[in-house]
Amino acid sequence: MDPLIILLIGLVTVIGMIIVLRVNAFVALITSALLVSLLAPGPLAEKIERVAVAFGSSAGKIGIVIALAAIIGKCLMDSGAADRIVRAFLRALGEKGTSVALASSGFVLSVPVFFDTVFYLLVPLARALWKQTHKNYMLYILAIATGAICTHTMVPPTPGPLVMAATLNIDLGVMIIIGTLIAVPTAVVGLMASHLMNRLMDVPMRPYDGESQLEPLEDDQLPSLWISLLPVVLPVVLISINTVTKTLADAEQAAMVAGGETVVATPLCKAADITALVGNANLALLVSAAIAMWVLVRQRKLTLKQLAQATENALMSGGVIILITAGGGAFGAMLGKAGVGDAIERMVVAGDESAGLVMLFVGFGVASLMKVAQGSGTVSMITTSAMLAAMGTSPDMLGCHPVYLATAIGAGSVCGSWMNDSGFWIFARMSGLTEVETLKSWTILLIVLGVAGMGFTLLFATLMPLV
Repeated sequence: MDPLIILLIGLVTVIGMIIVLRVNAFVALITSALLVSLLAPGPLAEKIERVAVAFGSSAGKIGIVIALAAIIGKCLMDSGAADRIVRAFLRALGEKGTSVALASSGFVLSVPVFFDTVFYLLVPLARALWKQTHKNYMLYILAIATGAICTHTMVPPTPGPLVMAATLNIDLGVMIIIGTLIAVPTAVVGLMASHLMNRLMDVPMRPYDGESQLEPLEDDQLPSLWISLLPVVLPVVLISINTVTKTLADAEQAAMVAGGETVVATPLCKAADITALVGNANLALLVSAAIAMWVLVRQRKLTLKQLAQATENALMSGGVIILITAGGGAFGAMLGKAGVGDAIERMVVAGDESAGLVMLFVGFGVASLMKVAQGSGTVSMITTSAMLAAMGTSPDMLGCHPVYLATAIGAGSVCGSWMNDSGFWIFARMSGLTEVETLKSWTILLIVLGVAGMGFTLLFATLMPLV
């Protein structure tokens, strides 16, 4: 069977099961993977087994990291460390910089913590600020969404970017650095749009039905700022150092080979061996998780049994993401077995300078379509990156580093949030907005962020192709 027909069947199966039949994303992805595998060439006896092998391989790449990130996020919330980070931003930037402080808080916290959790954390601050000023409520809630969404779709170890890095064979440090470089200006554009929408939509804060809010903790009950930031910053620093050291060491060895010299283990190469250990994502996040758990125990005086319960709750939420992620990886691997990559490559003219640009737009467009179709940005990123990885998207084809394909997909996964997106309802219900108000604010903001993210992706891919 023609590989492109198999691709079409796989796509229709995934989207149809999720949208029409309302099937869980994991079940839809695994079913589609099995179907594609059965239609693809190969020994009949291996067609089911290879789906399980691909599932295990995908889970092995990202399972530990996602589980540890879930623990870190839970501990940051429960210990008050997340609250400390937010208050520090607010104090540093003052009342005039409140929107920047809220966006910055969302930006930082959404690296290890899921968007939903970050929004739950920060919305009470927006409501408290409105009670003091009686203005700019729309600005406050949109600023929170802006900061949190940007890192949620661009910067690991958030599951979507983490999976894209693994699927597209992108060094995690490169994904963190480039993702952050693109997320920052995208957030700035989002803040500008938030200010404009705040002027166009003067929406007051509305009380929740039967509203009963917990009293905020006093400053002396919160951990210090440096210890609060440590679980977030430490893995990013360790992974980034490993990436930089490895890049420099590889360049040094390449220069030796080009100069006809004997390749020897230089001090830089030895340093790269050390950073490869401490900068491994699994180890870096394990250390970070241990620190976050220690902070939680210290601040809340938890027993070991209570700590175990807290981490177990975190792991249950992370487990669902791992299943969907591995299912997406298996689906992509089966598309590869079907020869989809070779078929797409034949459609792209070799050496065509526009081929890379076309693939970036394909990533953005498919991710947007998936987002509109089934609502989850994470599922959109996982599925789209798996499909494009199966198409053989190499640096030669793209004309730039695959990290830009990942950020294009991330930008596309933002666009098209409406009633089938859990984030839409979280924003609406937690903010006290009507569905129409949410469509006019949240949905429009995310389109702006998606288009801006794609624009900055194209700009960086042109100025810093990294190939």
